[in-house]
Amino acid sequence: MASNSNISELQQNAKERLRIISGHLQKPANREQLCVSANECKAEAADRSLEKNRTIPKRRQDILKWNGWGYNDSKFMFNKKGQAEFTGKRYRLSGMVLPALREWFEKTFGASLEHKTPARSALNPSEVPPPILNEGFVQDLKGTAIPFSHEAEDRIFRAHGHCLHEVFALREGKFERVPDLVVWPNCHKEVEKIVELACKHNICVMPFGGGTSVSNAVECPSDEKRTILSLDTSQMNRILWIDEKNLTAHVEAGIVGQDLERLLNESGYCTGHEPDSMEFSTLGGWVATRASGMKKNIYGNIEDLVVHIRMVTPRGVIEKSCQGPRMSTGPDIYHFIMGSEGTLGVVTEVTIKIRPIPEYQKYGSVVFPNFDQGVACLREVAKQRCAPASIRLMDNEQFQFGHALKPQVSSIFTSFLDGLKKFYITKFKGFDPNQLCVATLLFEGDREKVLQHEKQVYDIAAKFGGLAAGEDNGQRGYMLTFVIAYLRDLGMDYYVIGESFETSVPWDRVLDLCSNVKERIIRECKEKGVQFPPLSTCRVTQTYDAGACVYFYFAFNYRGLGDPIHVYDQIEHAAREEILANGGSLSHHHGVGKLRKHWLQETISDVGLGMLRSVKEYVDPNNIFGNRNLL
Repeated sequence: MASNSNISELQQNAKERLRIISGHLQKPANREQLCVSANECKAEAADRSLEKNRTIPKRRQDILKWNGWGYNDSKFMFNKKGQAEFTGKRYRLSGMVLPALREWFEKTFGASLEHKTPARSALNPSEVPPPILNEGFVQDLKGTAIPFSHEAEDRIFRAHGHCLHEVFALREGKFERVPDLVVWPNCHKEVEKIVELACKHNICVMPFGGGTSVSNAVECPSDEKRTILSLDTSQMNRILWIDEKNLTAHVEAGIVGQDLERLLNESGYCTGHEPDSMEFSTLGGWVATRASGMKKNIYGNIEDLVVHIRMVTPRGVIEKSCQGPRMSTGPDIYHFIMGSEGTLGVVTEVTIKIRPIPEYQKYGSVVFPNFDQGVACLREVAKQRCAPASIRLMDNEQFQFGHALKPQVSSIFTSFLDGLKKFYITKFKGFDPNQLCVATLLFEGDREKVLQHEKQVYDIAAKFGGLAAGEDNGQRGYMLTFVIAYLRDLGMDYYVIGESFETSVPWDRVLDLCSNVKERIIRECKEKGVQFPPLSTCRVTQTYDAGACVYFYFAFNYRGLGDPIHVYDQIEHAAREEILANGGSLSHHHGVGKLRKHWLQETISDVGLGMLRSVKEYVDPNNIFGNRNLL
């Protein structure tokens, strides 16, 4: 017999689903009313005690860095022996020594462990600008019993994303405009109440999900005079129901990716959506930025996964009347929401496609003589529509970079085998170590089909000179995705700054774009007075019928520069200009934010920008959602 707690949970799930279905069947009254009409939140008090099920707590500062990427206990460092290691216990690389990293780091950047630029060790609350508080709003907010804070730590943790200049300023203890209040709604109805009060008191609302933005999207406008409210969605993190007949799940938008997958896995399902930031980014953030994941070849991008969206705006709630898989009802309103980057409202609930957990998973890797042949192979794989869940091609510089992150081997035999593989590839097969590149592969699905699929991909790779390089390299390359972001903090400790950016481009422009952008970065660094050769590298990360996503990394040693961030901004600007000149897009999945909106009009045309402005003016005429992204 089911326990009382299980019955209660089932009843609650049933009530929630009936509420949603009834909302689809009943046309909301007062649709033209400007302010949100808020009803009482129906969430059970018991739901508020789910903190133990969340990876990221309400107090983010308890486990996350305030001025760097990721968890407090995880970082790259050089130990007392001068060896690189990765601390903590959270990742496969944790606790391991990386014997090649120091040599690569010093050789690549001209860096020295003797020249250190440590970050501020702790946040000084007295240095954070005092909050600008609208007292009428604060009093009304108290009356709702929705938790809020104006403590310095809470505000700083929601004042930034992870652009270079944001983290650089935090490390030096420099703070400009930060949110004045942080509020934590527990459900959709509480978001309605908050937006209703924001309209009443003319408050600037900035939605906050995982804080992983690399487009300045959560940076507060420096000249905003109104009270800025950071609406933190982290407490809205429940799976409200799972529909096993239609293979969908209705989920609150504040859930982070790793929690969503873990909870679905407990019921035998997954979304398969795995962006590099999935440990910390949220479902709502994915929708708001039109996110893409590493396994999109099987599962699709976020726009392919979304079935239904619920969003609170100053005009009211936007959602469709049913959860049908497709509609022909004029322009799709969800495509105004996806990519809106917090400018129109707050995404509160999403119905998303799910799939049974794949029966079988297998990693792989292929070594190619050069990048050109690797790209040609990926193009053929895309043409034959047989791409595995993930296929990513690293150029030679990134291959060298990845090799430097290889942990210390545990046995002489393993070391001997690695040496044998290297000898076979470089001496026997004649691959130039300074030209070869590597593709990492991940296959998922039915075991028999995976093995057939694997053979098909390796057969194609062989036609382009590719050699199978083993499962270990493929798995290690895939897992490194989640720790690479920690490397920037290490670099900044030793005068090295860097960033990543991405684009999408037609197949016939991939090689020229990659070559020209990397060369432009090197040339701009020299012209701007950078005294050391930069790292300029790329990888092809997602493939499509008509093109691919290309991801760039660049970094340089800024010793001798008076204003390194200004120099960096100039170089990144030039790199983006080069991307656009070579037929690339403004962004594939990072979004526009404030960082790239300079190019938006050129990208979508005058008329296209006017359409976006018209939507903004209707939905939010008083600019309540005033983060100033996009427009």
